[in-house]
Amino acid sequence: MFMLKALAHKVWGDPNAQELAKLTTGELYITRPRSSVKGARECIYQSAMATVRRTSAEFNYQLVVTRVYEEGEEALLEEEDETDDERVFLISSELQFHSSSFDSQPTFIWRDTEGDEDECYEFVAAGCDEPTRVFFESSVLQALYERTYQKSADKAKTADLKKLMYIPPAPSPGSRPGASPTNTRSSAAATRDVADQLARTSISSPPPPQTSSQPPAAEMSSSQPVETPTAPAGTSVISLEAELLEFDYEADAFRSEGDHFDAQIVLADHGNFNYFIVVLDEGSPWLAHELTSQLNCKWSKKYTSFRWNYPSHTEFGLSAWCLRFKSDEAYEEFKDMVGRCLWENNNGVSWQSAKKEDTAYAEQAYNDQDVEMADAYPESEDEEEAVEDALEGDESDGEPSNLREEDSEEESDSEEAKKFYEGKEVNTGLASGYRGDRTFVMRGQRIGVFRHNEEGGVEHAGTINKIATPKGKSFTPTKFMLHQGDTAMVLNDPKNPHSLYRMDLEAGKVVEEWQVHEDIPVSQIAPDSKFAPTQPGQTLVGTSHNAVFRIDPRLSGNKLVDSEWKQYVTKAAFSAVTTTEEGHLAVASERGDIRLFDTIGKNAKTALPAMGDPIIGIDSTASGRYLVATCKTHLYVIDTLINDGKFSGKLGFERSFPAGSRPVPKRLQLKPEHVLYMRSEVSFTPAKFNTGPDLEENSIITSSGNYVIAWDFKKIKQGILDKYEIKQYDDKVVQDEFRFANDRDIVVALENNVLMVNKKKLKKPTRASLVSPARVTRSSRGGAAQE
Repeated sequence: MFMLKALAHKVWGDPNAQELAKLTTGELYITRPRSSVKGARECIYQSAMATVRRTSAEFNYQLVVTRVYEEGEEALLEEEDETDDERVFLISSELQFHSSSFDSQPTFIWRDTEGDEDECYEFVAAGCDEPTRVFFESSVLQALYERTYQKSADKAKTADLKKLMYIPPAPSPGSRPGASPTNTRSSAAATRDVADQLARTSISSPPPPQTSSQPPAAEMSSSQPVETPTAPAGTSVISLEAELLEFDYEADAFRSEGDHFDAQIVLADHGNFNYFIVVLDEGSPWLAHELTSQLNCKWSKKYTSFRWNYPSHTEFGLSAWCLRFKSDEAYEEFKDMVGRCLWENNNGVSWQSAKKEDTAYAEQAYNDQDVEMADAYPESEDEEEAVEDALEGDESDGEPSNLREEDSEEESDSEEAKKFYEGKEVNTGLASGYRGDRTFVMRGQRIGVFRHNEEGGVEHAGTINKIATPKGKSFTPTKFMLHQGDTAMVLNDPKNPHSLYRMDLEAGKVVEEWQVHEDIPVSQIAPDSKFAPTQPGQTLVGTSHNAVFRIDPRLSGNKLVDSEWKQYVTKAAFSAVTTTEEGHLAVASERGDIRLFDTIGKNAKTALPAMGDPIIGIDSTASGRYLVATCKTHLYVIDTLINDGKFSGKLGFERSFPAGSRPVPKRLQLKPEHVLYMRSEVSFTPAKFNTGPDLEENSIITSSGNYVIAWDFKKIKQGILDKYEIKQYDDKVVQDEFRFANDRDIVVALENNVLMVNKKKLKKPTRASLVSPARVTRSSRGGAAQE
């Protein structure tokens, strides 16, 4: 990939270079519909080369296909014979340029803009290796970008080039002239894969984080499996026979593409531990998907299957795939290797060089993903049935009318509510009150105050219009927390990370600035204990990137309590903190590890190893028995109870776990087929338990995109991890949480609305409940919304 980028920079950066990319060997055809009287496929040049060429006009380029003569062939032509040695095409969107494959050879296809409507040119790049193919297609897209936007593509982003990729309609099996559905990918599938590869090898901009170029097809098909993922770059670390299935949206089921595919994991970049899932059909690459946590990998031991999502260029933006292995042994072997490769990719450390206890912990946690759910909680819509019935469709018509519960009452917004939503800002977070009936919503430099009404909804009660320091300097908080029985709110200013601010909510203004420490920034804050905000207490907990400390605003000067802080020399990268009713702390990091403290200022009693995915939020049950940690694509639920040894019955906050018996996290995630219906990659907001002094936690609530998602915590404790309910909105969900001391009402902050929803209104995820537009109670924003 880096060689390609260097070459691209050298060639495109030279204004005197006329030929920017070239395919030196190939054949040129004209293709037509099978019904054409001219024939479905006509060879124009039996031997040709294709070139991307500059023109004299700025930002304009040509695609040139030139006939190549065999030695002595040109001399045989009579002088009076007309020769057609070159075809020239202006690179523009009208060409509908895209790639595919023919008889296992890469091809490039574009419209014949001067011919009949359905005629296309096809250049079969015989013997072209993968880097050359990707470079050529990248060059065409860069040329198309410059013509489209009339500017240099030097700073074009990957997304900008991807938008220009033409995606042809998927043909029916065998409809393409000369194609064999048994050994050749469809044009749509091939184009989709090429678009994915181009996203990783853009010649005009650096690749996005955690990406790399696709390994050469020749290396992928010829490499042999090795015992562990430490093979040289570009080789396969495992190769097993499997059935490949793709989720069919119209049929609402997985559809088999065949049962004799070669499923491989290929190491593409040893230094960065970049792996690909590669599927080959008779040696020809069918797909190559980079192996990262974003794939939303899902396993089923019962059906020996592995499912995942991948970005596509269809209307959904995603695809869902499944590999089903021939035996339990093959399934376990492939699963173990995927787990190791993901761990290496996330942690940037080889499996062999890591601590044995850390890899054993990661292996155990990954193996527990496929806990068998069917016997514990049988349902006709169980995910495994979708795999088992891969060749059967869903008889449901998907109509949502009988599934939607609508509210008939609509009320007009107050003028003050309408003013709250004016401007370009959006809601960025909420804090549901502990003692009163209020919810506070942050929107830029304003705070909206919402009242919970008797009908179970919320209505706008007022606005704090300007957040400013006591000296009058305005700022936009990114962290805020209710304090002292909902009479105050603690705010941060990201431009002044060494201080916090206390807002008097009754007065509606910031009244104090607390300088925590001149050398220690505050990145996260939490109450002293789970229910401390219900009391008038003063102190709170803070963290920086590598320190945990208590903050006491009653101190003179710096508010950090010198006797209660713990700083780490190494980069801890703390990212989230939560407290229990007893005041114990759980602190998580961007590296994915979690530390459990009984007291601030001492070493952690328990340190849970990093799984590699950054943790963006953490919450605890009141007792501290359970934690829920939020990563971007999944949640981890952790039981902190020590079950054996001398301290059996204690929690990990109080005592260290015996060696080899640290708690293994249970992973919660969405099913790949549901994610496909949601039309966007998973990006969870920090998950929360429902909570209250005398309330048993029975739910975990989070959101992703336009969806509120809740898991039944009782089922999770029984080992049932894949049953959740969901509700869709027509706006992005910023944050959601249960009302305090309530296990029924969920407060939801959308980007441009605030509402309350009864948990019973969340639905079992189906095509109807996920795809159909959700309806909220009001078409306007911020009024007395109730669902």
